[in-house]
Order: sequence, then structure tokens, then C-alpha cells
Amino acid sequence: MNIQWYPGHMTKARRMMQENIKLIDLIIELVDARAPLSSRNPDIDELGKGKARLILLNKADLASEKASAAWEEWFCAQGYFVVRLDSRSKSGMKSIQHVIREACKEKIERDRKRGILNRPVRAMVVGIPNVGKSTFINSFAGKACTKTGNRPGVTKGAQWIRLNKQVELLDTPGILWPKFDDQKVGVRLALLGSVNDEILQIEELCGELGAFLVTHFPDCLEERYQTTFSKEDKPHEILEKIAVSRSCLSKGNELDYKKAATFFLDDFRSGRLGKITLEFPPKGEYDKSIS
Repeated sequence: MNIQWYPGHMTKARRMMQENIKLIDLIIELVDARAPLSSRNPDIDELGKGKARLILLNKADLASEKASAAWEEWFCAQGYFVVRLDSRSKSGMKSIQHVIREACKEKIERDRKRGILNRPVRAMVVGIPNVGKSTFINSFAGKACTKTGNRPGVTKGAQWIRLNKQVELLDTPGILWPKFDDQKVGVRLALLGSVNDEILQIEELCGELGAFLVTHFPDCLEERYQTTFSKEDKPHEILEKIAVSRSCLSKGNELDYKKAATFFLDDFRSGRLGKITLEFPPKGEYDKSIS
């Protein structure tokens, strides 16, 4: 399965980020806690050289808590400030203001020595499509500042938002990068909803998800669909069991695999399958990933 999605507006958005990077002190990068490495745009490291960095493991409520703890430790070891977060319920939000001040401590101290007091930290909020940037900003601000939507591409342009006297945020559109060199990354992003569903082969995509889950999270599958699964099950056999469990039938009483795949994908994305992480930190207990 070859997944690529890079519409023209993303080139424009990347250019805009390059132009504004000199105006900011901190980059706040949201990643999806279910696939923290795959949901990072590699261009951000190049754009953000020399800037303080804060990574928010968003949608942590949908991810394995053990895996998220391992990812937090891994990112901290790379020199990032990290907060686990669920923007929708505001879980983890209280600590962010303090972490922002900590991340920008050197800049704040330089300002103080130059006699500049109470200048707000200016932060750029970045991330791939559908990772929850707008929801985070609205939750952080305590009011609706930006449009939100459970689909990629809701934020179209940049906008400055003054949260309080201490922090100003620059919201940016979600951008991917021109080519996924590793197609496993494309598969994970497609599962997370960061790629336009209209270009996907849903049955094939869900076959990949099923093969991963029977290996790493079999209990989630069996509890949700009240069916026994095996590591020997082929992707189409996993979908067949889900179709039977959910009575997905087409005309003529034939099993409807596409309908079953749609149910399966929605169950994963909504968290009804349980707390699932699609990839794990390199070189450690969790050195395994979706394939």
C-alpha cells in the first residue's frame, strides 16, 4: 500500500512557518500519543533549530499508558520538554504554563538582564493534520479561539492568539512532508486520520491494523468483538471475524468487508477498542512497531 498525501496548501503553510520562525521563542509541537514518532514532521527539526522545544503527547487518553511513559522518557532524553495531554478533557493542561516558562527560562533571564520585564513568550504551535492543535489552543485559552474538526485541514492559515500576559501563540495549519520514505509511517498516519480517507484502501489499511493488534493488543480485539483471534490469522480472516461479529452483511447475505473495515477503523480511532499505541521507542522494551 503506497500512501502519499501532500496537497498544495501545505507548501504555502511551510513557507509561512519559515517566515514566522524568527518571531518566536518556543515551538510547541503536538504529536499523536498513539504514534509519537510517525506523527512528527521531520521538517520541524530543521525549521526550529536554535529554538526551545516542547512536545505535547496529545490524545494520551487513547494510547497505552505504559508506552506513553516510555515515549516521554525517550523524548526527554533527546533534550525536549514533554507533557502528556488530552486536550479535549483538559487533562495535563495545568502543567503547561509552568513547562513553557521552564523551557524559555534562558530567554526570560536574558530579557530580565536587559531590563525587559513581563514580555510574553511567543510560541508557534505546530503539528501534522488532525493531531489536535486547535482543540489544544482552545482548551489552553479557556475559550474558542480557533476552528476545530475531526478531519485534516480545518486550520487554513496562521493566526496569533494572546492567551494572557505571559504567553502568545501562533497557530499554524497542519502540514505533512512531501514523501513518506517509510510506508509504515504512511500506514500509521492513515490509521490516525491524518491523511485524507478518500485516497485510502480502507480494507487493506484495516488488514494492517488487525495484523498488528493480534500480535501486540489481542485482548483489545477479543474484548471488543467477543471473538477469538490468533497470530496465525491472515488480515482478511481478521476482517472476516469482525464482519461476523458485527453482522456486516451486504445484499444476498454476503459478508461486507468494507463495512466491517469502516466499523473497525472507527472503533480504533474513537478509543472503543481500548488504549492502543501503534509504535514504541527505539532500543528498549518497546522496540516493536506496526508492520
